[in-house]
This record gives sequence, structure tokens and C-alpha cells, in this order.
Amino acid sequence: MRRTRILTAVLALAAGLLSGAPTALAADPPAPKLAADTYTWKNARIDGGGFVPGIVFNRSEKNLAYARTDIGGAYRWQESSKTWTPLLDSVGWEDWGHTGVVSIASDSVDPNRVYAAVGTYTNSWDPKNGAVMRSADRGASWRKADLPFKLGGNMPGRGMGERLAVDPNRNSVLYLGAPSGKGLWRSTDSGVSWSQVANFPNVGNYAQDPSDTSGYASDNQGIVWVTFDESTGTAGSATKTIYVGVADKDNAVYRSTDAGATWQRLAGQPTGHLAHKGVLDAKNGYLYLAYSDKGGPYDGAKGRLWRYTTGTGTWTDISPVAEADTSYGFSGLTVDRRKPGTVMATAYSAWWPDTQIFRSTDSGATWSKAWDYTSYPNRENRYTMDVSSSPWLTWGANPQPPEQTPKLGWMTEALEIDPFNSDRMMYGTGATVYGTENLTNWDGGGKFAIRPMVQGLEETAVNDLASPPSGAPLLSALGDIGGFRHTDLTKVPSMMFTQPNFTTTTSLDFAESNPNTVVRTGNLDSGPHIAFSTDNGANWFAGTDPSGVSGGGTVASAADGTRFVWSPEGAGVHHATGFGTSWQASAGIPAGAIVESDRVDAKTFYGFKSGKFYVSTDGGATFKASPASGLPGGDSVRFKALPGGKGDVWLAGGAADGAYGLWHSTDGGASFTKLSNVEQADTIGFGKAAPGASYQTLYTSAKIGGVRGVFRSTDKGASWTRINDDAHQWGWTGAAITGDPRVYGRVYVSTNGRGVLYGDSSGGGTTDPGPGPDPTPTGACKVTYTITSQWSGGFQADVQLTNTGTGPWTGWSLAWTFTDGQRLSQAWNTEAAQSGSTVTAKNVGWNANVAAGASVSFGFTASRSDTNAKPAAFKLGEQTCAVA
Repeated sequence: MRRTRILTAVLALAAGLLSGAPTALAADPPAPKLAADTYTWKNARIDGGGFVPGIVFNRSEKNLAYARTDIGGAYRWQESSKTWTPLLDSVGWEDWGHTGVVSIASDSVDPNRVYAAVGTYTNSWDPKNGAVMRSADRGASWRKADLPFKLGGNMPGRGMGERLAVDPNRNSVLYLGAPSGKGLWRSTDSGVSWSQVANFPNVGNYAQDPSDTSGYASDNQGIVWVTFDESTGTAGSATKTIYVGVADKDNAVYRSTDAGATWQRLAGQPTGHLAHKGVLDAKNGYLYLAYSDKGGPYDGAKGRLWRYTTGTGTWTDISPVAEADTSYGFSGLTVDRRKPGTVMATAYSAWWPDTQIFRSTDSGATWSKAWDYTSYPNRENRYTMDVSSSPWLTWGANPQPPEQTPKLGWMTEALEIDPFNSDRMMYGTGATVYGTENLTNWDGGGKFAIRPMVQGLEETAVNDLASPPSGAPLLSALGDIGGFRHTDLTKVPSMMFTQPNFTTTTSLDFAESNPNTVVRTGNLDSGPHIAFSTDNGANWFAGTDPSGVSGGGTVASAADGTRFVWSPEGAGVHHATGFGTSWQASAGIPAGAIVESDRVDAKTFYGFKSGKFYVSTDGGATFKASPASGLPGGDSVRFKALPGGKGDVWLAGGAADGAYGLWHSTDGGASFTKLSNVEQADTIGFGKAAPGASYQTLYTSAKIGGVRGVFRSTDKGASWTRINDDAHQWGWTGAAITGDPRVYGRVYVSTNGRGVLYGDSSGGGTTDPGPGPDPTPTGACKVTYTITSQWSGGFQADVQLTNTGTGPWTGWSLAWTFTDGQRLSQAWNTEAAQSGSTVTAKNVGWNANVAAGASVSFGFTASRSDTNAKPAAFKLGEQTCAVA
């Protein structure tokens, strides 16, 4: 279910991400001052949508847990709301690969500390090396230690682990298992610096497919997990016994009994399989190991479970079924810290009819299954499943027994029992996080209740977005789960697009003057690659493919919905009248061209391929190459025609080693003018015009004034306002963007793993006034102070300051007093300082101007004691603000 993420990364490669910063030219003009606006960002709720290969509970603090995703960052569990909080949204464009998390580790000595090993690909798709991120405030802020090798959060074997571990006795010591033959690494200064453990004897030798010339499946999966035996150390001294798992079928497990000074292969260990996990029950002296014949997460046909007795060196095969009866490998593995002897495991690679979860309460001597056959194909489940909070998890399917919907899961490599609550268990799948809070019902013959525990964790890769002028405000084209029609951005849609269910939707469009007509194209192993809707995407029916189609490609609807142009993979550009029952080849345009439609003239379509722009005025039957020159030479381009403006076309794209930027045509693509104030641009979209403006608002993911970000223009590109900030970057945002035609300022932004973000302005745009004296604002004001996250010893808060007076501010300085000994540690969107108990937060350059009625927001983290009272009063200069 995650293969499309690889394609998304290749798309990023084509978009010029790998070529670094552009070479500065001597004639470059000075960078313009940037305007900025304060935006509130939220996800259009889908809840999940991707593979969660790791879940980690802290072993010393209740309710502290983390989840890692393969391309969408890391999350922290919020017990009060039963939701997940994203932790790596600050990862920027140039470091997009650091949204792939190969491992995460929570420090049980100091629960405020958490570490993430990041990097998406070990081959050329990711241009940068991996890193270990470290946080002293539970992921609210991070520091980074760059590594001299790459890490593979989205590589084969990513469900094995955890590769990163903190010594439970001396928490300044960490170990990291590396792929690609780079060996075992150690830090002795809490992750600040790393060095290779030179005497570790085995760097691994297993690759999924050694013949793969791309380097993706042929990479050595390396060192895959590190487990400490906490019973062999005392507080403050390094743990003596450490177990390490290696991707080597003959030499899978090594041990050190002298705190890493020397290492030995465990004698008598089983061979022929890979050890996906190694989990220690220190009280009973058992190391449990889950084995598979493959590295996962998709493959695996055979597997075993073994138990190693640490005191005697005895190996015991505790597999719940005979190997001859398996068609899967084992990976998910956990023990109940409250009830030693209870162990659970998953058949992670059991795709059909379902995954399997096994449970033992006698250290693996006997097992029971989450489900079993009564008389084939009928089955009885030990669990109930309620997916009403994420109803699309049924996939709209109606399978025949023994399959069921919703499925228990697939790719179930993450499985954890809460170390403080034997009744709570969470596990990750290829689409969500499931969990239960009455797990021990299993042992008494009752049924335990499974439901999604995924709210806040958004992990879809977004390929295209559309916001029609009527009907649903948002239609999305997504990797892996197809796409959704959002009628309410705050609610999970009832179902993804079905009939057909594309594994990945590659493109979608609607008829500008008839938004009920919608078309989408996508990938499907067998079946059509195009579908149509006549009710704004609520219901769909399949079209017919022309000969040779192998993938969705791009598609465009005529402005009135009477005809379509399609550029699928595997076949040339085609056109059809009506709903695609009879396609005809288009002339004059090369295969693989990107296609779009004019939003006024129903017979005009546009195309782009390899630096050339193409125009058709006969409904897509014939295209002619435009004489326009100077456009990007590659195919990393996205272009759109302006709604309501015939022949008004905007084109974004390029690469740093050639033409790169934003171009505008007002003559139907016959000529283009490059905007001089945009250095790089990768997307373009339109939204409702600003009050008093006659031209629609432009949105782009771009580099302007030397800054990478998401930008808005209300004056046809003459000036730009940055609308995101450094805390909200989301890695790569180069696939799609669109404004909302009904709500001024609202924008929808694609990400590669963090779902669909939408932003709303919380104030008017402001211009950087440059340096000046400290501001002395006057006038009425209101403050909203919100504690957004709180943990033992620290918290995070957001502050919104509103100008409730009648005149604008040209600078601001807000002061308050902490009454419980709180100490400021970090702040963003403000210059903040603390003297004694008094905190002063001033504007930064870009958010100084605040119009009457507008607001500005900033945030901070701080330490705290057991109590954490909110400030009772706030002053803007000498003016006391109202407190909301």
C-alpha cells in the first residue's frame, strides 16, 4: 500500500529538489522585503492514511508515547484528547528527506528527552544524509546532529527496529543501527555527536533485491535494532548487556556484556531468517525475537518466534504455528511490563485474508489467536471493531469470507502494550493506528474492542487538489488511498473515492462552469484508470481506457464538462466527447505531456512537455506548439488557467540548474512573461479575490526574497506575502496548491506525507518595516493565551494578540508576569526575553504592522513546576489588554 510514496519522491527529484540552491548571478537585484501574514493551519481531516512502522511508549512516565511514520514525520500522544500531535512540521524544503523517520527513542531517565533518526532514502532519491534529531521538550523543538551516511525511513526493512535506543541507566549513551553497511554508531553526549562502534563485527548483508539498479531494493538493510538489558546496570552507569539485531540470516543477533567494549554472536541462534524485533523481558530473563524470511514491510512468506533465556543461553522455538502452516513472517512484538510472561506478536505480512495477532500469557508456551476459523471459510473473532470515526477504513468493500471489512490490518510491524496499562495496546498498519483499552478481555474469553487511535496523525501523500466554486470545498487526489470529497474540513469523510478505487489518484479536475462534473485518473492493478462524477464527486462511474494505458497521468475537463483531454501513462494524449467511452488520439502533442483546460472556452486545452507549451482550440483533437520560449526545459512544471479569464495562464516550475520560477500568459500561451520577483516556484493556484481587488488571489509554494515558503499575492504577482512560518513548513509542498474560491485567504496545501493542510488568515498582510526603535504601541488590545501542550517539567503555549482599537500598530511589545516560576526556553514569531518573572515579547520584522481588528500570533515553550497558572494580566506598552 505504500509503493506510491517512492514515486512521490521521484517526483520531488524531478522538481529540482536535489540540485541544491541556485547559483547567484552578479546582476541579481537586492532581495525585496517580504510581507507576511499570520495564518492558522489545520489538516483537512482524513485521520491516518499511511504506514505507521513504529510506536514507542516511555517506560517511566504514564501516557507518554510516540509514533513514527515512513514519510510523514513523528507524533506525540496527547492523553487528554486521545489525539496525536505532529512534531516535525518545522522540517523545511531543502531538508525534505528528514520527514522520513526510521526510528524514534524516548528517554526513560529524562522523559522530556526524545530522539528521532531521520532520512527518507539511502539511494540517490534523497540528496542529503540522515540525521539524529534531539529534543529536550518532547518534540516541541529540536536540535540536529548530521550523520555521514543516509537513513531510510521509506526504504525496505523500515518496520524492523527500533534502530535507535537510549541507555536506560546512563541516558547520555545512545546507539543507532545504520543501513548500507555503515555499521553500529554510538553517542556518549546525549546525541550531540556520533561515532562508529569500530569493533562491532557485522554490518549486515541482506538486501531485498540485489539486482535493483536504482539502489532502492538493493541496499543492505544493515543494523536493525538495539535492545538494552536494564537489569545489568545501575543508575548513572552504562548498561552492561546490549543486544543488537543485524540484517543477516545466518548471524542475526549479537551481544555485548561489557557496555559495548566487545561483541559476540549469540551462540546457538536460529538461522535462515531475519530478526525483525528483539524485545526483552528482563524480569523473567527472556529475549523474544520475531523472525521473517524477508525484510518487509510488503514481503514475507515464512517466519518463526524464538525465546532466548539470557541466563542459560537456551534457545526455544515458541512459534504459535508450524512453519509449514505459515505464509507470512513475524514482526510486531511486545511484552506486558505489568504482567511478565505475557507476550504478543503479529503476522505482519499476512495480506490475505487478514493479518493475525497472537497472544501468550505463559512466556510463549501456548498461544491464542485474534481470530480463527470455525469451519472454513467462516471465522470467529476474539475482538470487535468500530471504525465509525474513520469509516473509510472499510474501503467500501463487500468481500467474501474469509475476508472481512474492515480488516484487522496489514503491514502490522508496530505493536505495543502500554507499560502502565495492561488493557491498552496500540498497533500500526499500512493505513492507520488501531488500539484497544480492554485488551485483557482476551484472556477471559471475552472480546476486546478495537478502534482507530489515529486522530491528529495525518499521513497522506497529496498529488492534486481542487476547490470548486460550488459543492464540496475540497477534492483531493492522494497516494495509496485514492482521494476524498470533503464537505466539512473538520470531519473525516465517510468514504474515499470508489467505483473504481484507485490505489493512487494522480490527477483530478472539474468543469469550471458546471462543477458537478468531475473527472479523476489514477493507478489500478487491473481495471480502468479514469472515472467520472456528475454530482460533484459524491458518486463515480468508470470510463474506458484507450489501448496501452498503464497509469493515470493527468486529465483536464472542458470548462462546460462536455469533453475531456487525458494524458495517461503508457499511451499518448487522447480526447473524448462525453464521458470517455470513445477516445481519439490527439495530434501535435507528445506523449506524457501535462494537460489542463481553459476555464472559459470549452474547446481550448493546454499542454506542456519538455520546455514546450501546446495549445488546442478544437477540443483537444489537435495541438500546436506555442512560440513561447524561455520556459523550464524539464517536466517539473505545474500550470493552471485562471477561472473566469480566457487565455489567462500561469506556469510554475523548473530546476535550479536552468529556468526556474513563475510565468504568466494573457494570450492563451502564445507568449509568457517571467515574474522577476519570484526566484523559484513549484505550484500555482487561485482563490477568492481580496476585498476591493479585481483579480483572483494567487498562491504558490516558492522561493521569494531568498525565503522558501507558501506565498499569497492579491495584486497579480506584483507583491507577495509569506503565509506560513518556520514552524509550519512540512518538508516538500511542491505537488499542488489551490485557494478557495468562496473564502478569501483560505488556501489548501499539498504535502508528501502530512496530508492536506489548509490555512486561514488571522489578520491582514503586513510589510516588513525594517529595523527601528522598540515599538510603543497604544490602543485597545485583547490577548488569548492557550496552553497547547503540557508535560512533566514543561509546556507549550500559543498567544494571540488582537488590535481592538481603531488605528493600526506599526510595532508591538507585549509583557506579562509568570507566577509559578515558569522559565521561557524558546519562542517563535516573536523576539521574547524573560527578566525575573516578567516576559516581554516583541514583534519581529515581518509581523510588526497590525491593522485595527487584526491579530498576530506567536508561541513559546517554557519550563514549569507542578502548577502552571496562566498569566492574569497582559500589557501592550502601558495599555492593559483584555484577556479572552
